[in-house]
Amino acid sequence: MTRLQNLLLGDTTANRVVPPSGFTASLTVISSAAMAFLAVFAISLFLAAGELSNRWEAELSGTATIRLPVSETIDDQVTNVLAALDQTPGIVSARRIDDSEQLALLAPWFGQDIPLGKLRLPVLIEVEETQAGPDVEGLSNRLAAEAPGAVYDNHSRWRIPLVEAADRLRNLALISLLLIASVVAVTIALAASSALAANGQIVDVLRLVGAEDRWIANAFTRRFTLRALGGAFAGAIIAAIAVALIPSGVDAGILSGLGFRGGQWLFILSVPCLAAGLAFLATQIAVARRLKEDG
Repeated sequence: MTRLQNLLLGDTTANRVVPPSGFTASLTVISSAAMAFLAVFAISLFLAAGELSNRWEAELSGTATIRLPVSETIDDQVTNVLAALDQTPGIVSARRIDDSEQLALLAPWFGQDIPLGKLRLPVLIEVEETQAGPDVEGLSNRLAAEAPGAVYDNHSRWRIPLVEAADRLRNLALISLLLIASVVAVTIALAASSALAANGQIVDVLRLVGAEDRWIANAFTRRFTLRALGGAFAGAIIAAIAVALIPSGVDAGILSGLGFRGGQWLFILSVPCLAAGLAFLATQIAVARRLKEDG
C-alpha cells in the first residue's frame, strides 16, 4: 500500500498505537478548528483588501478637479479655464460641477438644507484625463494666468495613501495566514510528541517485536492528520457562515468588502486541506525526531 492509501484507509493494528482520545486529541481538533476559523477571515480580508485597492485605484485615477475661488468674474474665468483645458493634451473632457451636484456631495455631512450662497464655496471643474495625463506643472501655470487662485488637483495625495493602506492591509492578512499556519504546525507537532511520549512503553514493545519506525510513525501521522482535517473543516464551515452573515451594501462601510464571491468560496475548502498537509508534515518530522532520539 502507498503512503496515501495508508493515510486514507488506515491500518487497524497501527491505529491502536495512538489512543483515540485524550488531551492530545482535543488539543489537535480544537486548535485546528480555531486556526481554520481565523484563516478563513484572514483570506477574506486579503481578498477584500485587494479588491479595495483596485477599486480605489480605478475610481480615483484618470480624474482631476480644478478649484476656482469665487469672484466677480468667476463666469469668465470658468469659460477661459474650460477653453484652456480643451486645448491641453492629455485632457479628455472637462465640465463645471453645478450647485445641485455640490449639494449632493455635501449632503452626507451637512444635510440637504445647505445655504450654498452664503458659504461661498469654490467653483469646481471635473476633469477626465487620458492614461498618460497632462503636463501638470505646465497646466497649473496656464490656469494661474487664466484664473488666479485656481488649483489643479489630480487626487494623487488622496489616491496614493489609500492604495498604499489597502496594500498594507493585504500584506497584514498574508502575514496573519503565515502565522496561523506556523501555530498549527507547532501545536500539532507538540501534540504528536506528547502522544508518543505517553505511549513510550508501547513503542518500545513494538520495536522489540520488529515493528519498523516508519510503521509506527504512520500510525501517529494518520491519526493526527485526520484530527486536524476534521477540526479545520468544522472551523472553516463555521467561519464561512459567519462571513456570509456580515452585512453587505454601502451602509455596511468597509465591512461590505468582506466575503467571498463566485469561485472565491473554493478558498474555504483549501483551508482544511492545508491544515491536514501541515499536520502530516509536522507529525512526520516530530515523530521521526522523537524515534531517533529514543534510538
